[in-house]
Amino acid sequence: MTTARPRPRSPDIQIYRPQLTSVLSILHRMTGVVLSVGSVLLVTWMVAVAAGGDTYALADRWLRSWLGIVLLVGWTFALFYHLCNGIRHLAWDLNFGFELGSIYRSGWAVVAVSVILTVATWTFGLAGGG
Repeated sequence: MTTARPRPRSPDIQIYRPQLTSVLSILHRMTGVVLSVGSVLLVTWMVAVAAGGDTYALADRWLRSWLGIVLLVGWTFALFYHLCNGIRHLAWDLNFGFELGSIYRSGWAVVAVSVILTVATWTFGLAGGG
């Protein structure tokens, strides 16, 4: 007697291939969380600025560390990605861009524009002495 292997109830990780739309949807949710956490850190930095002295020096030293820079760059990318993808969703709400080709083009455009804006922001920010 052989036992039959039960069939999966939903797409199993072994047979499901992530699509651009699903990856961008998950990334949109993740960047929302990153923006929320980053906003708390931004308020913490503002409190350190208001406190001045040693408190600000500690915050400044931490933000200028390699980990601080990585987190700030990530927060900047999250900001631009969430903004660009929100504009894409707004276009969808207005019933534009639902053709499959358009969905993929706008998805890749969101990623590209987010990277370009992040690089431009950090390039101009660092060139300005920031």
